[in-house]
Amino acid sequence: MSKPIFNFIDGEFQPSGSGETLDNRSSVSGDLLCTIPRSNAADVDAAAQAASRARVGEWSRWTVAERADLLEAVATVLEKRLEEIAMVESQDTGKPRRLAATVDVPRAVANFRFFSSAVRQHHDGAHEMEAAINYTLRRPVGTVGLITPWNLPLYLLSWKTAPALAMGNTVVAKPSEMTPMTATLLAEILQEVGLPAGVFNLVHGLGHEAGQAIVEHPEIGGISFTGGTSTGAIVGRTASERFKKLSLELGGKNATIVFDDCDIDKTVSGAVRAGFANQGQVCLCGSRLLVHESI
Repeated sequence: MSKPIFNFIDGEFQPSGSGETLDNRSSVSGDLLCTIPRSNAADVDAAAQAASRARVGEWSRWTVAERADLLEAVATVLEKRLEEIAMVESQDTGKPRRLAATVDVPRAVANFRFFSSAVRQHHDGAHEMEAAINYTLRRPVGTVGLITPWNLPLYLLSWKTAPALAMGNTVVAKPSEMTPMTATLLAEILQEVGLPAGVFNLVHGLGHEAGQAIVEHPEIGGISFTGGTSTGAIVGRTASERFKKLSLELGGKNATIVFDDCDIDKTVSGAVRAGFANQGQVCLCGSRLLVHESI
């Protein structure tokens, strides 16, 4: 078993306030990989308060260019540690190491690089029109809650974290309790490259405990959730009642359509890849086949 995993709150790794833990087991062998905190509302409150303090502290004075440089630095460290991170992702999810090394980690690198570049292109300013002036004023939401699933743990967390930080938000993140390990590595990397304490906070635990507390917390003004539809309905209802900004990615039931003029060999290969990439655990996988009757 590897060392226990802790929450990351206000720049420090720490256990849950209650001391309770959850087992993180291998999906391949069932062996115990590590323990994680079973966080509750008090832990989420500590993270949200840290994020709120950071939001009006040093972080609020960082320029767009400084934030972009930080994202680029994160991408560089992820790239240098690719093999190590891919091994951890493979161990935690059960996916082949090669898949993690060629998809998950490179996409995380690309996400940080993309938003580093994108944020440099967007500036506040005035745009003159005939008899009018349009102003564009971009401001962070504030503190955002990022809740991610088990199928692409690092990839999807990076997809949420990079734009949140690029725009100057602070973060309270909760990865799936089934795949917590690379989220902790990301917290270590963010600390390593100089992100101020409290800007990125990581809280482990169960969805109906830690996750629900994130969605309900009054200091958290935006929620980004990727996961199942039934849980998404709860997240949507809870967030909308509090008028929070909300982003939901709930997967889909996607069809691969095969026309009668297709190259059948290429189509079979493509349909298999579309349906079973990442063990079929991708929200845009082709989970149905609609084939022309003449084939």
